[in-house]
Amino acid sequence: MKLYKNPDKNTWETLSTRAQLDKTQLNDTVTTILNEVKENKDAALYKYAELFDKVKLKTLEVTQSETENANNVISEELKKAIELAKDNIERFHSSQREEPTIIETTKGVQCWRKSVGIEKVGLYIPGGTAPLFSTILMLGIPAKVAGCKEIVLCTPPDSEGNVHPAILYTANLVGITKICKVGGAQAIAAMTYGTETVPQVYKIFGPGNQFVTKAKELVQQQGVAIDMPAGPSEVLVIADETANPSFVAADLLSQAEHGTDSQVILVTNDVTVIEKVNLELEKQLNALPRKEIAAKALENSRTMFFSSVEECVEFSNVYAPEHLIIASENAEAFIDKITNAGSVFLGNYSCESAGDYASGTNHTLPTYGYAKNYSGVSLDSFVKKITFQKLSKEGIQNIGNAIELMAAAEGLQAHKNAVTIRLNTINNLI
Repeated sequence: MKLYKNPDKNTWETLSTRAQLDKTQLNDTVTTILNEVKENKDAALYKYAELFDKVKLKTLEVTQSETENANNVISEELKKAIELAKDNIERFHSSQREEPTIIETTKGVQCWRKSVGIEKVGLYIPGGTAPLFSTILMLGIPAKVAGCKEIVLCTPPDSEGNVHPAILYTANLVGITKICKVGGAQAIAAMTYGTETVPQVYKIFGPGNQFVTKAKELVQQQGVAIDMPAGPSEVLVIADETANPSFVAADLLSQAEHGTDSQVILVTNDVTVIEKVNLELEKQLNALPRKEIAAKALENSRTMFFSSVEECVEFSNVYAPEHLIIASENAEAFIDKITNAGSVFLGNYSCESAGDYASGTNHTLPTYGYAKNYSGVSLDSFVKKITFQKLSKEGIQNIGNAIELMAAAEGLQAHKNAVTIRLNTINNLI
């Protein structure tokens, strides 16, 4: 991790850039995949499974027997862990329900808003180098709580054509029955246009690599909604002299092991923290099964030294991390200064892994600096807010004249007439 000491503020935006593929090549590749799936449907999905996943599938949809077999494979210990996480995530997201509140804006004029679940949603679950069954909990649970009627799950198969048993077990636990063996940009295309096997949906959720992110970006322009631009994982750790270096190194590596295009940032006001964390990184990295992936990610990562924790927080707000860890005994003192972050972890014992799995918050979060204008997934992500209004005779009389004047001023006579005819009817009845 390259070290930068007190970098000038003019360089902060540059130092906040993430690793990217060639945009032209990425756009062209993904556009080709989208168009082929749109035209050839399942045939294209079989083709890309063989090309990218190195498997010749016989069927795209997971069968009931595959799900039942997965239930027998998963250990009881893992089942209990998943169920604990499910309970916490369900509790946190259920608390986000909003009951309609009727507001009388003027006497006789009632307005309210109701949350209605999006009917058809698609969930993309990464399953390549790591089967992210935890993402099913993060997306499937709020979808169920919101009342979404149809939930489609797409995830890539392994080279044997199988979906990881933990993914199948978790999907079944949440209540998702439509599971398709489709990964990458082609999965996003399938859920956008629909194929013989994969239903078309109204909104697509889920993290992924840059191909998945680009596909979501492109299909959004064609009418389907997406949760957010969610690409390779990232974390920024602010560590002061009260931080535990071994904890900090572990947190950095927990994100670095996601993929070679992940990025981790250490920001501190203490030079000794840098030295101690680097020693821990070297020690812990060598013990990781995915050390080659993590080591590559560290090449795209940075260490930043500033004179004060306040400056560290200021840089973090420019970077706008997906995950922000404040490794300090005084972490809560900085809450009000945080303006841009997907999810924040306060104190030495609040590891980012807790949010990834079982604390209850959602781990599908904005990356690439999109935390400046996007929120992470929540119950609100799975609902539409529909407004209602009800006017009585008294209500239309109270605001009718104002509506007439405003409509006339805009030159919209029919709008004015819609009020006038009602007022005249009421006056004739009096």
